[in-house]
Amino acid sequence: MKQITAVIKPFKLEEVREALAEQGVTGLTVTEVKGFGRQKGHTELYRGAEYVVDFLPKVKVEVVVKTDDVERCVDAIIRAARTGKIGDGKIFVTSVERVVRIRTGEEDETAV
Repeated sequence: MKQITAVIKPFKLEEVREALAEQGVTGLTVTEVKGFGRQKGHTELYRGAEYVVDFLPKVKVEVVVKTDDVERCVDAIIRAARTGKIGDGKIFVTSVERVVRIRTGEEDETAV
């Protein structure tokens, strides 16, 4: 099993959710986060004063899938989240050693 973590622009969340649902993903976790990469933040004008905004709002989507489904899900996220502009985000894929469904005690792939 693998965990896919995608950090994307907030307005792309619904498209990414729909794309993952089309790939058979039945559950995911979404967290509102802030961060920056190559964008290095931006400058805003507020009441005549200039402020540097270092951290930009992003959304982190986390999903655990079977190893065989990783490429399809990653491709779906890329298609749904891409705008072609700086700040589209990143996708991280990591191994998951164990999953336990708390309610039933199911483990690993049956718990996903």
